[in-house]
Amino acid sequence: MYINKEDLDELEFPQLLAEIAPFAYSPKTRDKILQLRPMNIDEAEISLKKNSEYLSSFESSNAIPFNEYEDIETELKVMLIENYRLENVAFIKIKTLTEQIGKLQKFFPTMPETFPNLIQDVSALEFRKEIIDKVDKVFNRFGEVKSEASPILKELRTEMQHAKKAITENFNRALFNYGQSEFLDDIRETIIDDQRVLAVKSAYKKRVAGRVLGLSKTGSITYMQPDSVVKHYFKLKESQEEEKKEIDKILRKLTAELAEFQPQLWRYQMYIFDLDLTRAKAKFAELINGILPKINRHRTLKLREAFHPLLWLRNKAENKTIFSQTLSLTDQNRIICISGPNAGGKSITLKTVGLLQLMIQSGILVPTHPKSEMFFFDKIMTDIGDNQSIENHLSTYSSRLKKMGGIIREADANTLLLIDEFGTGSDPELGGALAESFLEFFYDKKSFAIITTHYTNIKLVVEELPNAENAAMLFNEETLEPMYKLEVGQAGSSFTFEVAEKNKIPRFIIHSAKKKVEHDIVNLDKTIVKLQQEKYEVEKLKTDLAERKESVEDKRDNLQKLNEQLQQKLFNFQKLYEDEHRKLQFGAKIEGFIDSYVKGKSRKDVVKDFVKILEQEKFRKIGADKDESKRLQVVKRKITQQLKKEDVIEKITETNEKIEEKRKEDRAVWMKEGQRVRITGSTSVGTIEKISRNKVTVNYGTFKTTIDADQLERI
Repeated sequence: MYINKEDLDELEFPQLLAEIAPFAYSPKTRDKILQLRPMNIDEAEISLKKNSEYLSSFESSNAIPFNEYEDIETELKVMLIENYRLENVAFIKIKTLTEQIGKLQKFFPTMPETFPNLIQDVSALEFRKEIIDKVDKVFNRFGEVKSEASPILKELRTEMQHAKKAITENFNRALFNYGQSEFLDDIRETIIDDQRVLAVKSAYKKRVAGRVLGLSKTGSITYMQPDSVVKHYFKLKESQEEEKKEIDKILRKLTAELAEFQPQLWRYQMYIFDLDLTRAKAKFAELINGILPKINRHRTLKLREAFHPLLWLRNKAENKTIFSQTLSLTDQNRIICISGPNAGGKSITLKTVGLLQLMIQSGILVPTHPKSEMFFFDKIMTDIGDNQSIENHLSTYSSRLKKMGGIIREADANTLLLIDEFGTGSDPELGGALAESFLEFFYDKKSFAIITTHYTNIKLVVEELPNAENAAMLFNEETLEPMYKLEVGQAGSSFTFEVAEKNKIPRFIIHSAKKKVEHDIVNLDKTIVKLQQEKYEVEKLKTDLAERKESVEDKRDNLQKLNEQLQQKLFNFQKLYEDEHRKLQFGAKIEGFIDSYVKGKSRKDVVKDFVKILEQEKFRKIGADKDESKRLQVVKRKITQQLKKEDVIEKITETNEKIEEKRKEDRAVWMKEGQRVRITGSTSVGTIEKISRNKVTVNYGTFKTTIDADQLERI
């Protein structure tokens, strides 16, 4: 995609990236964010989907196990040097990074429907647990080399422990022995070069066997290491030197072993950088309510309730209201010309569209309604603001003409043009004519454009072009306050005199100005104002009616669902009642068997009678299943035969209507109070107690229910 730095600055894209960068963990990722630029549609769409998936993890309990990390890029570059040794902290960083990959490879596949694109990236990595095992074999959880890292190291550390123990025991013995005499100063001992030393009075230093390590400032105290400690101290120092050499040997070997995994580790690092970038974008999207709109391959852009993200953040911080905008660009409506008073939001609307387009093409989610649609442009070209150049001795108009020349050379059918104050800067009549020619050129090039203007001739030209449309920033004529709302389909007035009056310009000056303006222009402006106000009222009424209609439809749907639920509950209750009633009858029979057995009836006879009941129940169930199966087969056969004939739907409908008419005629004869009935498909019998239109109250003895008449059949 082509867009120059000047246009990026005009649309405040660098400021937007500066808001995203702090969300990244790594300084390198932050730098990468600041260098983001629009990409091709395939690459951007994948990035957007990953951002949207990551964003969904913030809104649910599916927190992605990704935390702060340290990059290992420097270590990866030097670890291939022969006989090179990494520092301790580098090994821990490598292990931590590998563990991070392992956690992510376990997490994402558990929710393939939630993270389909994020799964693909992490699944493509080859997880090598050997990296973790090799580091764990050498280092403990505190990042220190284990004694078990090699037999020699273990032996050396054992010797060091013995030496330290001997030093402590011998020093304590010397301290006790000399402490009985007057040889030691009151402080008795101190630390020099990390060694315990005796504080010997200088007058008695020749009476103490040992090595002198220093004197006090006054010279009155001599610091001595007892002879019994010296040999153990030198043994300890020797072991410590050997330990350093052995650790160096171990770490060089470990560095060489991990260097074999350098290609995998490099891919781990690149993946983590990319995931960090995705997370930063998702965190910013969470802040501005960003979403992934529908991405079109055809040329249709529909922004619905779109916000300028930087203005959103500023107004939110200052607790101010921010207004959204809604507009569309298609092949049938390529150019929108926005008119209206100054400070009404025209320039912000241009910047909103431009910045959102840059965001979506850079893989950043945008603050719009979820039903918005966007497509990708090859070029975005802007002319917003005062481009006067002191260095080049160009006036504002000359500067804008120079930029317009560049736009004319580059514009084509895949270009989005955003031009503010189209045609201003020169004589209104001549500048307007030139602007009119520019507009016709862009129209013939089939470019997409959003322009703002105060020129009446531009508004009139737009009205005549079939694939262009006027729009207005609404203005409250009573309060003389801008409403910051874009109204597409009608040109707007600049409210020149009204705004002047609001800003306390004397009325006699305003009246004088009105007289100087051609009468037709004043009338046109008044007509535009009136039409704009009337259209706003009509649209408001239309919106209210649509909302009421939608509310009524929702209530109707809810009532219908509630009715269906109640009917289902009634049917379930009826079935439950029948099952319980049958169980009670069966229980009563069992109770009868028990009584007859207690009263002396033979066990054989009781069992014989019980088996009869079991057989009856068996045949009843089998018979019911067969009847149902036969009935379904008959129905299936009839439907199959009927489907082979012509006009199937009409015949089925006609038959159903005849059956229903016959049923209504029959019901009119037998449907009366006192008639015994049952619900179709049920076996429980009740009595009609009351009939009210098509509703019938049926008394089952233990309870009553009200049901539609067409759901009953007589007994």
